[in-house]
Amino acid sequence: MKIMIIGGYGVFGGRLVELLADICDLELIICGRSLSKAQAYYEAFEGKASVQPLQLDRNGISAELSRLQPQIVVDASGPFQNYGGDCYSVIKACINQKVNYLDFADAADFVYGVSQFNEQAKSAGIFVLSGVSSFPVLTAAVLRKMALTMDVKTVHGGIAPSVYAGVGLNVMKAVLSYAGEPVKLQRAGEIGFGIGLAESMRYTVAVPGKLPLRNIRFSLVDVPDLQIIPPEQPTLTDIWMGAGPVPETLHRILNLLAKARSRFKLPSLVPFSKLFYTVLNLVKFGEHRGGMFVHAKGISKGETIEQSWHLLAEGDDGPYIPSMTIEAIIRKSLSGQYPDIGARSGANALELEDYDQLFSSREIYTEFRQCDDSPFIFQHVLGVAYATLPAKVQAFHKTTEASQWRGQAKVKRGNGMLVNMICACFGFPQAADNVPVIVSISPDEKGEHWIRNFDGKAFSSKQRRGVAKNEFLLVESFGVLDFSVALVIEGDRLYFVPRAWSCFGIPLPKFLLPKGRSYETEKDGMFCFNVELAAPIIGLIVSYEGNLERVNDMVNI
Repeated sequence: MKIMIIGGYGVFGGRLVELLADICDLELIICGRSLSKAQAYYEAFEGKASVQPLQLDRNGISAELSRLQPQIVVDASGPFQNYGGDCYSVIKACINQKVNYLDFADAADFVYGVSQFNEQAKSAGIFVLSGVSSFPVLTAAVLRKMALTMDVKTVHGGIAPSVYAGVGLNVMKAVLSYAGEPVKLQRAGEIGFGIGLAESMRYTVAVPGKLPLRNIRFSLVDVPDLQIIPPEQPTLTDIWMGAGPVPETLHRILNLLAKARSRFKLPSLVPFSKLFYTVLNLVKFGEHRGGMFVHAKGISKGETIEQSWHLLAEGDDGPYIPSMTIEAIIRKSLSGQYPDIGARSGANALELEDYDQLFSSREIYTEFRQCDDSPFIFQHVLGVAYATLPAKVQAFHKTTEASQWRGQAKVKRGNGMLVNMICACFGFPQAADNVPVIVSISPDEKGEHWIRNFDGKAFSSKQRRGVAKNEFLLVESFGVLDFSVALVIEGDRLYFVPRAWSCFGIPLPKFLLPKGRSYETEKDGMFCFNVELAAPIIGLIVSYEGNLERVNDMVNI
């Protein structure tokens, strides 16, 4: 199969080439305005597929289609928002030459308008799919799954790329083209408008049992979902889609510029594309992780319910997700599973199961969360992953009545006057090899009160589910100090990973956050714990490990 990729040496096109590189039955034509860049990409290419560079101007594509006769054209160039009066020239050329067409378009109006070529594409016997990327294909697949259990009413979604993902100049131009501009969307069942990048919300992407992303600021973007999804979901009344670029400081600057442009009718921000492009690709710090979410409210059996879907991508895997949609279509086409002929958005091109296959070989994790009012803190934070915990760990954290647990523990302490002062302040136990320990847990409407007693020396804390910026985290309070902790499952262990801390509600520096390798598990039919508390510079403060067995239910402890 011969595939012509316009913008094949760019960000999205280049990643698509990498994803297809292992297929020896492919001939990939890497096209773009710069022959030197196409040639450089060709020379650096490593893979089984056949690759050739080609200098190509969009206005002259008809001649090249006639000469090369590819089976599929992939437009990975853009920005599609700035294609001008004849924005569908490539699609028209493909229809005239009877060549199948796919694109990465993220412009809502562009993707929505492709259906005007439906009859022409059918007459030519080809498929023309636009917007074949995470937005709207993955979003639509998630919502179709949600719609099986409820009538979807409102949808909020967003994508949070890793700060190390890299932003292409054309992507930056596309984003700035609608910053401060009216963005068409559906509100209260009517067609309305938001202001691009001027409306924001916060959300935590948290796949159950995995380390969640930090709470992220998302801002409204003009993506195909806003116009493509409502006809797909007839019960839908409201839809909002955002992007959460980091660092947040630069994101907020962009928000202010968008608001200023809208308020004072300022000219387009597109001339500043190169500046933003340079800065965003230079300022790289933080976690090399990305994610996506879709949060829906709807009606099921007469009751209002909420459900969310979360995606987490580790390291370099996340940036490939937008290109994976076209990868999947090409791989399915090679096996004879071609998309239906006609011109339309790519919203129905894949199902969630297709993505599951693509993600399975990478560090990309997805899962649904059912919003509930579970009285059990750990079950709420962990969602469906709670059921994967060892039975003894589940039982330890699933009780609505006061309970007491007894066992033995080994305690270690760090050295130094500062460590001794910290341990004395919190009431941490002295070092010992075999210490009797009693843990008393008293649930109430605000959370759980824990008292840990090591041979007569006790210290206490309060645990509760996190809200707002601490959503999907466990918050444990020791006096005026609050620690926000992620619950992460690895094998048969439940790990406690500190994410933030505060004093009297005032955030404290993250680089000073005490950490340690702490977990719970089951061994020889017993509940086992291993808690370690260490701090930067100071080192080990205290650690204790041991086992516990439930004594009885207690009304008052």
